[in-house]
Amino acid sequence: MKNEQLLGALSNCINHCNHCADACLDEDNVKKMVPCIRLDRVCASVCATVADVLATNYEDIQVLMNYCVEICEKCAGECEKHEADHCKACAEACRKCAEACKSYAA
Repeated sequence: MKNEQLLGALSNCINHCNHCADACLDEDNVKKMVPCIRLDRVCASVCATVADVLATNYEDIQVLMNYCVEICEKCAGECEKHEADHCKACAEACRKCAEACKSYAA
């Protein structure tokens, strides 16, 4: 199934983004983490939307896939600015998800 690898990457990204957003709330300087938390939340929502649409077998999803790549890359870029392990793990999951979305579209 072509969607299986992408669905796995989306799920992994959602989980890492949700964990990262929550863990950011425990950081000493939470104000500094606000952009990261916001992007984590948006990225998880976009990835969940893509997963939901994929489950319908609706084929006209290129614009949504492109947006998912964009958001995943933005989230990864923000997470890479931080030293926390949860941010580094989230950035990696976001990069892998972006690549999976690109591969799906190819």
